[in-house]
Amino acid sequence: MKKTEANTPPKSADVSRHWREVLHDERITHVIKDAFRCTSSALQRRLRKHSVLYGHWTFLRILWQTDGVTQRQLSEQAGVTEPSTFSALQAMEKLGYITRQKMPDNKKQIRVFLTSKGTALRSQIVPAAEEINRIALAGIPPEDIAVTRRTLLALVENLAGDAANLDLAAASVAGSAAEASDADEDEGTEAAA
Repeated sequence: MKKTEANTPPKSADVSRHWREVLHDERITHVIKDAFRCTSSALQRRLRKHSVLYGHWTFLRILWQTDGVTQRQLSEQAGVTEPSTFSALQAMEKLGYITRQKMPDNKKQIRVFLTSKGTALRSQIVPAAEEINRIALAGIPPEDIAVTRRTLLALVENLAGDAANLDLAAASVAGSAAEASDADEDEGTEAAA
């Protein structure tokens, strides 16, 4: 295979054939991953036309709904680490999309506010995201879309429950280890006495 062929992205017909013929019984998580990759790639191309980075999209969407949240709240709502949020917000501030302000009543708390430029982006790039939804759902009957939505929400709920269970189990193991360490220290103190 020539180097140029290796760097050429697969055509949509090739991807579709791949999923329909070759991997028709592949695990659902792989299909979800590929669907996500296709939709996020389509969104990135459209955002680029407006000079908006894909990584800023999530933060902008949250701020359009709840302007003035703290950096920590923004990080939690976006599902992004605080250092990553901090870096993105620095870049967004330099681009003139947001301002960050310390609150007089709590100097540690920094709230994030959209500028008029950040607010104006909504009317430019939300239609691009809506276009991707229209393209992605073209030709799919509404009842299939409704079933897919319910299924994906159930999948998210199941995995969120699994994460909570794993967090509880990890906390329990950490608690048991701490108790064992305390017991060892107590035994060492009693032996020394």
